Amino acid sequence: MHQFWVDINSAARPFPHYWEQCVGSCHAVMGLRADWREQLEKSHRELGFQYVRFHGLLDDDISVCAREYSDDGKGALRYCFFNIDSVFDFLLKIGMKPFIELGFMPSVLASGTQTCFYYRANVTPPADYAEWETLIKTLTQHLVDRYGLDEVRTWFFEVWNEPNLSYFWSGSQAEYFKLYAHAARAVKSVDDQLRVGGPATSVNSWIPETLAFCRSENVPIDFVSTHHYPTDDPLWRHNDMKDEDVYKQFAHEFGKYERGVLRKMTAKAKDQAGDLPLYYTEWNTSAWLTDKIHDDPYSAALVAKTIADNDGLVEGYSFWTFSDLFEEGAQYAAPFHGGFGLQNIYGIPKPTYRVYELLHGLGDQRLMVSGGEGATVEVLATRDDSTLRLLAHNHIVPDGENVEQTFTVMLKGVSPETRASVVRVDDRNANPKQAWIAMGSPEYPTQAQLAEIERASLLVWEDLPLEAVADGCQFTLTLPAHGVAAITLKPITN
Repeated sequence: MHQFWVDINSAARPFPHYWEQCVGSCHAVMGLRADWREQLEKSHRELGFQYVRFHGLLDDDISVCAREYSDDGKGALRYCFFNIDSVFDFLLKIGMKPFIELGFMPSVLASGTQTCFYYRANVTPPADYAEWETLIKTLTQHLVDRYGLDEVRTWFFEVWNEPNLSYFWSGSQAEYFKLYAHAARAVKSVDDQLRVGGPATSVNSWIPETLAFCRSENVPIDFVSTHHYPTDDPLWRHNDMKDEDVYKQFAHEFGKYERGVLRKMTAKAKDQAGDLPLYYTEWNTSAWLTDKIHDDPYSAALVAKTIADNDGLVEGYSFWTFSDLFEEGAQYAAPFHGGFGLQNIYGIPKPTYRVYELLHGLGDQRLMVSGGEGATVEVLATRDDSTLRLLAHNHIVPDGENVEQTFTVMLKGVSPETRASVVRVDDRNANPKQAWIAMGSPEYPTQAQLAEIERASLLVWEDLPLEAVADGCQFTLTLPAHGVAAITLKPITN
């Protein structure tokens, strides 16, 4: 049996909830839908997310840019930010903010016809970089005029999405740097304190190159952003995965990864970013829907481990995505199809959602946890003035042996008379997919079936017995493979 020790009177360190800074979403036009708005508001209220990031703010389906009719086809550009305003008005109304991704290319500005995704977003460079810069400046000025300079200074402007992949950017690295320079200067021309950054790359790529370019060309950059997934390993060791076909080949050939690889990726990116803030504006437990793991406790345990591991390395860590309302490959109908979301298409919380809910409840002071050598179980401990909260997880890598583990946590300085409770997320608890499978996996569940599935997603707290020991108390738990348990003790005594 593995043993852990926590001394509640030991020195604690700040534990900012950096994972709540932002969450991802499908493309911008979804923000006009009522169900998208309901699920986002719920995620903000229950999980604490402050910003949301999505693709496609400049796509044709948002109608931001068109040309007036002319015989030669070169009429004056006409801008319309009405739909953007609708989405951003809603965000501010519910207490959130946009983490603006500047992309993709309006077709009237584009140099080519290459597109990505089911919704056919144009991914080619602008035919005229001056027109691109004018669009960004005009949009930025509009946002300042509408929402006020003090408000927009709290937002982020990120240039493009994963330009190191040919699927998302048909141009070269040099052309991306040109795109970035024009956009960054356009934003800063409105106000020098507005925040702009990038390169928003896949697999932690292009960070040193982007910073070297900005230094040499005197181009502003206020933060570094990038993306990663554990299934990128060992891709992250390579600097340039520009060819999407090669990326996919490597990802599926080397999909097995070592334990803690996301922390290693993050530490490397942190070192490369230097003094600039580092934001992961996209991550999840797998980059592929075909892995079929996003609906399962496996992902919940990996999320718990990753959040604990990356503490202190990043300013923001944006999970991709808050909902399965998602049209990149066309919308799926089945309630559980392996989608990226924390909620399924009906807004039913998955195990990952419940773990984010438990993470949101953690304190803002982190205590040292010792022991547990050789265990796959790990324990995170936080406290505030009156409450001790622990989060234990048993994350197993895909090629690891799925073993349940029993462990004891000794709490020095905690009275055995303290009220303790525990809640679980695993195969049998807070696992709505299992309820759906048990009813025959209906593609279009009835309202009664949906209610039953949602009941299966609920967190159920139980009393946890404590045993008196010298200087405190202890408890013992068993976690199955991919299991997570949250333990709350209140009030604690000093």
